[in-house]
Amino acid sequence: MFRRVLTAVLVAALFFAPATASATHKTTASAPVTSGSLQLFSTEAAAQKHCPHDQVVWLNTNSGIYHEKGMRWYGNTKAGAYVCRKEADAAGDRDTRNGQ
Repeated sequence: MFRRVLTAVLVAALFFAPATASATHKTTASAPVTSGSLQLFSTEAAAQKHCPHDQVVWLNTNSGIYHEKGMRWYGNTKAGAYVCRKEADAAGDRDTRNGQ
């Protein structure tokens, strides 16, 4: 439970940090946030760079459930990050059961 809360706080800080005048251009790479052995990325491209031979999934950091590309909640949950599927499995997270 503590790990989930810590992950949610770190992801929220990453996504909702105030923009500065010098940060007007969106970049495709960002520094990963680490939660235990799981690295969280704010962009799909950065996650794919980290795990080129693995599938990138969107992890809902509040629930520990991940969604694959093309699913309804991929990149669309309130709290979440892009992660490597194998790393998410190893961290105890799981795939969605309803296909969304």
